[in-house]
Amino acid sequence: MHNHFRKAAHTDASQIWTILQNAILRRKVDGSNQWQDGYPNPEIIQADIEKGIGYVLTDGEIVVGYTAVLINDEPEYDNLQGEWLTNSDFVVFHRVAIAQDYLGQNLSKKMIEHIEAFALTNNIHSLKADTNHDNFAMMKIFEKAGFVFCGIVHFRGSPRRAYEKVL
Repeated sequence: MHNHFRKAAHTDASQIWTILQNAILRRKVDGSNQWQDGYPNPEIIQADIEKGIGYVLTDGEIVVGYTAVLINDEPEYDNLQGEWLTNSDFVVFHRVAIAQDYLGQNLSKKMIEHIEAFALTNNIHSLKADTNHDNFAMMKIFEKAGFVFCGIVHFRGSPRRAYEKVL
C-alpha cells in the first residue's frame, strides 16, 4: 500500500464523509456516546477543507483516513483539569477516522507519524489530542505512540481524556 498524507481537497469531501459516517456508526455499536450528537457532520468537513486544516491519508487515489490538524488552536485546552507536559506551541489533531475496509492496518499510527513530521517541519515539538473516556482503541493508539495522559478537557458538555506527546 502506498500512503500519502496531504491537505484534503473539496473533491475528497464525499469520501471523507463516508469514512466519518462509518466511524460514527462504529462508536454507536461500541455503546459510546462519542460522535452521537450530530458532530462531526458534512458542514464541519467543508469548513475544515476551506480553512486548510483537513488532511487525508490516501492509498493511491483512495482516501483511507481523515483528520483535522491545527497549530495552537484549541481554546478548551487552556481549561485542562490536569497539567500539560509543555506550555509552548503545539499541534492538535481532531476527528481521526480510518476507512472501514482499512481498519486494523495501523493507519491511525501512520497518520500520527505524518502529523509528527508536520509539527517538526513547523519547528513545533508538542502534539496534543483528546478522546472520549470510552474510546479504548484510540487511548491504546495514543499510549502506543508515546502520548502521556495529562488530564480532562470538556467538549460540548462531555469530559474527554487529553494527551500530549513531546517530540
